[in-house]
Amino acid sequence: MATSKSKSKPATTKRKSSRRAKRPATRNITHRAKPTAASHVASSKLASLKSPVSSSSKQSAVLKMLYEPKGTTIGAIMKATDWQQHSVRGFFAGVVKKKLDLNLVSEKVDGQRIYRIAKFGTAR
Repeated sequence: MATSKSKSKPATTKRKSSRRAKRPATRNITHRAKPTAASHVASSKLASLKSPVSSSSKQSAVLKMLYEPKGTTIGAIMKATDWQQHSVRGFFAGVVKKKLDLNLVSEKVDGQRIYRIAKFGTAR
């Protein structure tokens, strides 16, 4: 009796993944020139010369409060905007002073710190 030996190879064919190969995304976005520091300074100077934009945003409400001659306190801003104290201070430093380049002055009156935006050259 002759035994027939069939040589069968194990099924080692590579399976293709059901996932597509990742390709870099191609976008049809036109690249804009980045604004220079000079344009930022010019736009912030123009923004400081104008009165604050009248809209219903929290930032505009805070700027309106700061433009009042008597000024405002951090507590009043916190109450008007539902911001926390550190958020109000961050808004002063980041937006009022750096981005808008406004002259923010503070005075201590009757034990309370009052903040207001003064005209250029009138800071103490």
